[in-house]
Amino acid sequence: MLGSVSEAEDAVQSALASVWVARAKLDPERPPVAFLTTVTLNKCRDVLRRRKAARFFGFAGNDFDFDLAADQPDAEVVAADRQALERVQRAMERLPVRLREALVLVSMEGMSQREAAEVLGVTEKAIETRVYRARARLREKFDGF
Repeated sequence: MLGSVSEAEDAVQSALASVWVARAKLDPERPPVAFLTTVTLNKCRDVLRRRKAARFFGFAGNDFDFDLAADQPDAEVVAADRQALERVQRAMERLPVRLREALVLVSMEGMSQREAAEVLGVTEKAIETRVYRARARLREKFDGF
C-alpha cells in the first residue's frame, strides 16, 4: 500500500497500538483479523493523505526503500530491476486507493474476495470489480514491459 518498508512498519505498529488501546471494545466472538486489517488500512490511508499534502506543499521526495537480495547479480541487472520495481511502485501509487486496497488485500495479502469484502465493508462483487480494474490498469501500463 505504501511502497516504503519503514512507513509500512510504522503503520502496522500504530495499528497494533490503536487496537491495544481499544481492546476492551473488541467482540470476543469475532476473530480480530478483520478489525486489525481495517485499522491498518486506515493507518495506511492516513500516511497516504499526509504524503499527498507534503507533495502539494513541496516537502516530499522519493524516500522509498527497497530490499534487494544479498547475493546480487551484476550492477546493470540490479539497476534495471530497481527501475522496473520503481515503475511498478509508481503505477500502484497512481491507482485509486479503493482499487489499490482491493488489489493488495486479494493479490498480495492472499485474502479471499469474501474476506476482503468484509474488511472493506463492501460486497464480494465490488472487490471482484476493483481487483479486475486495478489489474487492467496495471496491464495497460506494462503491456510492452
